[in-house]
This record gives sequence, C-alpha cells and structure tokens, in this order.
Amino acid sequence: MNEVEVFLAYLRSAKGRSELTVKEYYYDIRAFYRFLLTHKGLRTDEEDLDQYLDEITPEILNGIFKKDIYQYISFLEFTLKNSNRTKSRKLSSLNSFFKYLKNVEELISENPMENIDMPKIEKRMPTYLTMDESKKLLETILTYKQSDYYKWRDYTIVTIFLNTGMRLSELSAMNVDDLLENNTVRVIGKGNKERTIYLNPSCIMALEIYLPYRKEFNPKDKALFFSMRKNRMNNRSIQHMIDKYIQLAGFDPKKYSTHKLRHTAATLMYKYGEGDLRALQEILGHESVQTTEIYTHVENEELRDTTLANPLSGIKPKIEDSE
Repeated sequence: MNEVEVFLAYLRSAKGRSELTVKEYYYDIRAFYRFLLTHKGLRTDEEDLDQYLDEITPEILNGIFKKDIYQYISFLEFTLKNSNRTKSRKLSSLNSFFKYLKNVEELISENPMENIDMPKIEKRMPTYLTMDESKKLLETILTYKQSDYYKWRDYTIVTIFLNTGMRLSELSAMNVDDLLENNTVRVIGKGNKERTIYLNPSCIMALEIYLPYRKEFNPKDKALFFSMRKNRMNNRSIQHMIDKYIQLAGFDPKKYSTHKLRHTAATLMYKYGEGDLRALQEILGHESVQTTEIYTHVENEELRDTTLANPLSGIKPKIEDSE
C-alpha cells in the first residue's frame, strides 16, 4: 500500500470517517499529486495518475515546500477557477494528510501546510422556510390525494425533517428499531458517529399514525420508510418526493430541498429555543459550534428589522440653504 492508501485506511479505522468523506480526501490528494508531478516535470497531465501513486517516495514528499503549496493555490484560483470554499476544502485535506505523514508515520520532517494562509470564506446565510411556510408545506401533503400509506409516510418524513433537523442520509437509513424509548431516535451521522435525537409531540403523533400503515404495507422489512416497490426509500427518492410537495405548496424547488428543511428546523429551534448554540450543535451533529453559528443570523435580522420599524427611521433632516 502506498502512503495515500495507508492514510485513507487510517481515516476509516482510527478517525471513523465515512466512505464518502474518504473518497473526497482521496480526490483532493490525487489532484495535488497531479499538479506536483506535472509542475516538477515528472509526469504529464494526460497520464493516468492512479498507477503512479506508488512512485511518490519519501524523498519527493520531503521535497514539498511552502512555495509549492502557494503555487498550487495559484493554480486552483487562476487555472481551475475554484471558489474560496473549494480551495479551502482541498487545502484542508492536504493539511490533514501532511499532519498524518509527520506526526503518525513520521515520514516527513516538516508539514509544508503549516502556517499557510487559508482562503477567506464568507459565511452563507441559510435558506429556510418560515413558520407559516412550514405549516403550508405540511398542509399541502395532507390535502394531496393519494393512499393513506403515502400520505402519512410523506407527512411523517417532512415532520421529522422540520422538527429535528436530521440529515437526508440519516433519515433514509433509519430502521424501526432505531425508534427508542423515552421518545428518542438513534441516528448515524457523519463519520459513522451515533447520536440520539429527541422527538417532540409532532413527530411522535405523526409516527403513531404512520406506523400501522407501514406495518400493513411491508411488515417484514426493517426500514422505516418504503418506496412504491417496497424497498427502503433512498436519498434520491426522498428528495424527489420533497421537490414535489415544495412545488405543490407554491415554493421554488430549486431554492428549497431536504437540506433547506434541515436549515428550517435549525433556524426555528434557535429562534424559539432561547438561542442555545451548544444544544443546537448536539442536535444537528455538528463537530464544531462554528458551523452552528450561521443560525445566529435570525437574531441579527430581527434586530435590524426592529430598528427599521422605528417610526423615526423615516424622518429626514430639513436642510436650509445657507446662502
């Protein structure tokens, strides 16, 4: 195994990273290797890089310096036209890789990523449904003509999204036995990390109505939600279902998605939950509270709107001619 493969195995076993995350690390490291080898004239860009990964020796790795990293950053920006967010992700992958090579494998003496200035990322304000819009979406599902199984399946899915902020992958992977006592549910989040989410009365009521229909529809399978073919609903089928109701409710399906329903839940919980960021971080399964901080925009917007609502805000000074 080459050093990249060993690093990826380390991410899976020691760090518990998901297979999707591991692939992203691999693609980011391979892209840098491609640049490095062509930059140093060791390979051409047209060659299949996968077969040359074994040729990245400790000597080559120890010959990577800060100037190479900055040249790569320039390549990402001016040749590939990558955004700051994409550049930051790729550089973060490299930093983790070089940290591993230095601190775990002890193959390199210096981390060339150390003290490298990372691209500044502007925080994106999350798109979300308001309270009234969320209610309209749920009402749209109940008034749509279809069988009781699909109506309550879809209503329960959207209710869980809007009330728990669960990820799409977490919801699609849920089994019946993940519904635990004390009105909680067990989910497997990013990095295969397990956490418990509390279900509020809306979720509990929706599940109580849905589960008898589910048992009649397919009593043998362990999945919580089934497709028309009685298979587990996958991410794509859930997203397609959400898009349908978003459009029927009069909203733009290009603007709203299952992830925007997660934003909606987080925004409403922050707004009406006394702004407890640490609790919200645990509910959403964020590794860092900095990720959760994007939801503080609610308070900032309300402060702005309250200031603008002051009746004195429209008064303009009367300027007299001094001449």
